[in-house]
Amino acid sequence: VMAMMDLLVADLDKEIQESEVEEKNSQEEYEQFMEDSKTKRAQDAKSIADKEGFKADREAELEKSTLEHKSTLKEDMGKAEEIKDLHLECDWLLSNFEARKDARSGEVESLKKAKAVLSGADFALVQRASSVRPLRLRGAVSA
Repeated sequence: VMAMMDLLVADLDKEIQESEVEEKNSQEEYEQFMEDSKTKRAQDAKSIADKEGFKADREAELEKSTLEHKSTLKEDMGKAEEIKDLHLECDWLLSNFEARKDARSGEVESLKKAKAVLSGADFALVQRASSVRPLRLRGAVSA
């Protein structure tokens, strides 16, 4: 019975010793795991800070580009409006060219007659008709 008790004590001491070694190894693994986790958290925190900085830079760049885009659109709209106004003005000039040309011819003719009157010509007997030949005024120089 004593030998059996000594065998049980020896087995118990051996199991205790194995448990202590196993606990010591587990504690070392746990400490290594905690150290690795601490390092990983530090790297992740740095990575997050870097990514947030990058994101802030991109957002600022996006805001700047958006403002430039809006400014460019406003300029384009202003230029398009100016082109439209010029186009309308040109259309008006082209559509009224003949009328303005006739009016200008009439003004030139009137100025010539006024010059002739001031030079002493008499228009009292002149008739205006399309079949009448142009009148040469005395003392007037034909142009």
